[in-house]
Amino acid sequence: MSRKTIFVSLLASSAVALAIATPAAASKSDRAREAIAAAEAKIHTAETVGADTEAPRDAANARAALASAKEDLARHDKDLAIQEAIHASAMADTAIGISQQHKNAAVASARDSERATADAARDQVTAARGQAAAAQDQAAAAQQKAEEADARANAAQQSATASAAEAAAAREAQLAAAAQPAPQVETTVTTQQRASSGHRSTHTKVTTRRRTTSGAQPSAPSSEVTTTTQVTPQ
Repeated sequence: MSRKTIFVSLLASSAVALAIATPAAASKSDRAREAIAAAEAKIHTAETVGADTEAPRDAANARAALASAKEDLARHDKDLAIQEAIHASAMADTAIGISQQHKNAAVASARDSERATADAARDQVTAARGQAAAAQDQAAAAQQKAEEADARANAAQQSATASAAEAAAAREAQLAAAAQPAPQVETTVTTQQRASSGHRSTHTKVTTRRRTTSGAQPSAPSSEVTTTTQVTPQ
C-alpha cells in the first residue's frame, strides 16, 4: 500500500471516529454526513489499490452499505445512516487489507521466482564452465597425443631413412665387388740344361704371377711359384 493510500485511509478512519465522538451539540445530520464522507474515502482507497479485483465481495458490500447509509440519511434516519456508513468503512478496510495481502504475496512470489531464476542461471553458468574446462582438458590431451604421434612418426622416418642409406651402401658395395676384374694368371716355364761329366740334368722352372687390376686401388702384390724338375740319365 502506498503512502498516499494509507494517508487517505487514515483520514477516512479519523472522519469516522469524529462522526462517532462528535459532541452532542453537533447535529446527527452532520455526523451522518461525515461518516458517509469517510466511507466514500475508504471505498475510493479500496478501488485505488485494486480491491475490486482482489476482494470483490468486500468491495461490493462496502459500496452497498454506503448506498444504504445515503438512503437512510435521505429518509432522515440519521442513526441508521451513521451505522451503515461505519459498516461501509469497515468493509472497505477489509477489502483494502485483502488486496494488500494478495499484492504482498504476489511480490514475494515474484521475488522467489527471480531468485529461483537467478539460481538456475548461476547453475547453468557453473555447468557451462565445467564443460568448458573438460573440453580444454580433452583438447590438451588430444594435443599431447598428436605430439607423441608426430614424435613416433619422425622417429620412424629417421629409422627408415637410415635403413635406406644402409641398403644403398650395401648395394653399392655389391656392385663395386661385381665390377672388379678376375685375377690374371701368368705362367712362365724356364728349362735349364747343364752338361757335366756324363750327367745330364734338366731343370724346369715354372713361375706363376697373379695380378689384379682395379681402377682406384693399388695392385695387389704378385705371387711367384717356382717348380724345378731335375732329370738324370742312367
